[in-house]
Order: sequence, then structure tokens, then C-alpha cells
Amino acid sequence: QVHVVESGGGLVQAGGSLRLSCAARGRAFSSLWMGWFRQAPGKEREFVATISGNGITTYYEDSVKGQFTFSRDNYKDMVYLQMNSQKPEDTAVYYCATLGSGTYYRWESYHDWGQGTQVTVSS
Repeated sequence: QVHVVESGGGLVQAGGSLRLSCAARGRAFSSLWMGWFRQAPGKEREFVATISGNGITTYYEDSVKGQFTFSRDNYKDMVYLQMNSQKPEDTAVYYCATLGSGTYYRWESYHDWGQGTQVTVSS
């Protein structure tokens, strides 16, 4: 099992930037695909991005391509989500998790969820 803790959320104005961090402890971190999801009030949990264990491969949800960047530091057992040009519709709780088996954009494929970090984008 991997212990995952997200941080870095907060309040930002539209057009601003935030960087979310996620620490993952417990297994060989560099072997793990990691993912970010988000959930807005009254909505289902939505895929944001995923990254391979070596950081070379990333996939993004279409609405965040070119806006968000997912990266990792395997020496620190950390992943990061850089969010630029933020929009009010980016407001949600953001979750980090480890990818198990299954399709990378489905939340059911992920394990070891963190508690989430709130991102609020004001217009």
C-alpha cells in the first residue's frame, strides 16, 4: 500500500496559477503510474492526467491539455500538477492516486487515494 498526501491547493483568481504536490510513500515509487483526478460539487470524479513511472509518458483530459503539466521527481517520491491560466470551472477537490490495472482515465483503476486538496478559482 502507498500513503498519498496532496498539498498546494488554495484560492486563485481566474488566469492565475497553482502547483499541486503529491507525496507517495510505501512502495517503489518509480515503478508507479500516478494520476490526478478532480471532483466538483455535485459532479462525478473526473480524470485530469496520468504519468508513467519514469515520467516520460503523460496523458491529459482534453480540457486541460496545454493548460496543466504533470511531472514527477522520483528522487523525492513526489508528483506535481502545474495548473496555469486557471478558469472557474477548474474549481474542485483534486486527488492524487496510484494506477493499478485497468484504463488510465477511469477512477476505478486507481488505488491509494489521498484526502484531496481544494482548488477554488474565482472569476
